[in-house]
Amino acid sequence: MKLKTKLRIGFSFLFVVVVTFGGISMFQIQRIAESAKVILKDNYESLNYVAEMRTILDRHDKEPQGNLAEFEKKLALEERNITEQGESNIVKLLNDAYREYKKTENPAAKLQAEYQMRQALQQIENVNMAAIVRKNELAQKAVNRSISLLQLVGALTFLILFSFSINFPDFVANPLRELLEGIKEIRDGNYKKRLNFRTSNEFSELGHAFNEMANRLSDWENSNLAIIRSEKLRIDAIIEQMHDAIIGVDEKGKILFVNAVAEQLLAVDSDHVVGKQVEDIAATNDLLEHIIHLDKNNKALKIFAGGKESFFQLDSIQIDVPLLSRDEDSILNNSEVAAGSVFILKNVTQYKELDAAKTNIIATVSHELKTPISSIKMSLKLLSDARVGTWNEEQKQLLDHIADDSNRLLKITGELLDLSQVESGNIQLNLTEADPAEIVNYAINAVRLQAQQREIRLELLARKMLPHVYGDIEKTAWVLINFLSNALRYSTDRSKIIIEIIPSEQFVEFSVRDFGKGIEPQYLEKLFDRYFQVPADGKNKSGSGLGLAIAKDFIEAQRGKIFVESELGVGSKFGFKLPVSTNNNIG
Repeated sequence: MKLKTKLRIGFSFLFVVVVTFGGISMFQIQRIAESAKVILKDNYESLNYVAEMRTILDRHDKEPQGNLAEFEKKLALEERNITEQGESNIVKLLNDAYREYKKTENPAAKLQAEYQMRQALQQIENVNMAAIVRKNELAQKAVNRSISLLQLVGALTFLILFSFSINFPDFVANPLRELLEGIKEIRDGNYKKRLNFRTSNEFSELGHAFNEMANRLSDWENSNLAIIRSEKLRIDAIIEQMHDAIIGVDEKGKILFVNAVAEQLLAVDSDHVVGKQVEDIAATNDLLEHIIHLDKNNKALKIFAGGKESFFQLDSIQIDVPLLSRDEDSILNNSEVAAGSVFILKNVTQYKELDAAKTNIIATVSHELKTPISSIKMSLKLLSDARVGTWNEEQKQLLDHIADDSNRLLKITGELLDLSQVESGNIQLNLTEADPAEIVNYAINAVRLQAQQREIRLELLARKMLPHVYGDIEKTAWVLINFLSNALRYSTDRSKIIIEIIPSEQFVEFSVRDFGKGIEPQYLEKLFDRYFQVPADGKNKSGSGLGLAIAKDFIEAQRGKIFVESELGVGSKFGFKLPVSTNNNIG
């Protein structure tokens, strides 16, 4: 039996085992997915309706003249979404209490009806939460059963494959071992080594070819040409096996070599282009023209090859070789002369895809975090309502701390969402002509209360007649608010912050100066790097390290410039410049 036939049989068996395991795995995964579908959907909708109806009641308490039509709409939706045992009776009680609440004018009766409505809402919420827990337990049991089955099938598959890997290679292991020993002998210079295979398969042909190769190598042993050719073939083999596209050009502009990857990308045949002028080939090949004339700027090239889009990083290397010469005094001089260039296209598609995946994860996680954080803030607002009850001083401090941390988390998630927008290249700019003073006043009003609480004076220095800028008002104000928030954080109480607007050639410069402790010089170059934070002194809470990085991207996206100046013990000045509007309107 031929070796190829034996291999086909063996690998066909492996294929059947793998496909069987894959089929069982897909079936169990489908079962797990179907089990997970039953959780949350209808119950979550009921919980959502309950939360919205409770919110409408809370709003109606503050504004009695408000319209309860939205409550009726949510109640009707809940009546059509009854999924749990006993939920229908509770909804009926809720409906009856609502009708009583709506028709009565007696305050005591109205309050009693509202109490009954809130009790019914709580009972609906409890029923659906209990259902979620119950369904989750059922789904978890199904998942555990599927996992156990997959583990069993996986173990059996592993045993089969392990047994196959141990026993199947035996019939080829011995000939290969003998071939390897023969190759090692040839490598060590023993060209008298010969192989004798008694089989009638491909190994016999391989043995004859090996013996013929050994005979020829013996003839070439003492030949300088053989040594040179061997080295060249080795280099060619290395270049061919590299996963990067490589193009070699000599000092006269002739193509020396093009490896297989480069052939595929350029859609050329090396036999037809080697030895020809690179400029002649580039005249009819746009990609090659782009490669040989592109400056190295660390920007990835997007190339469609192999049926998909891939990204490549261009790296060009100038090749210099040593040149020995003698001067008039017969002194041997060693210098270098240019021997050509090598263009390397490194495939960075994987890193681009990983970076895109990271950006998507950041955006998804940040978006999902905003909902529970907002819910926490709403709960804190309800807890602070006097009708819920009064709190002692320690409890109030704890609530304040929770509120501060919630605000900080909400800010961080917002910054992460902005970062994902920046990294994906989808910054949405609403460019328009704007008065610089209006942008600054908007930012100052946003932080004025915080400054007043600490008795920090916000001082604005601006001319009365300033040229309008062309930019995104909202994102520019966001950057200024970020600067002002940082300045307030690092300023002492009863100090001052100076906000200045001045024209600067074809730009308008906005700056915020504080008189805090300043920033150490070694940190200034890293301030606008993502996730970088100046080491905290224990008094100021650190942020996410994204605010200044996002500010830099926002300003540069508007063709502006951002900068920072700081001196220890004196303070810091953060600023940016935006281009003047071409209409040259004066504010």
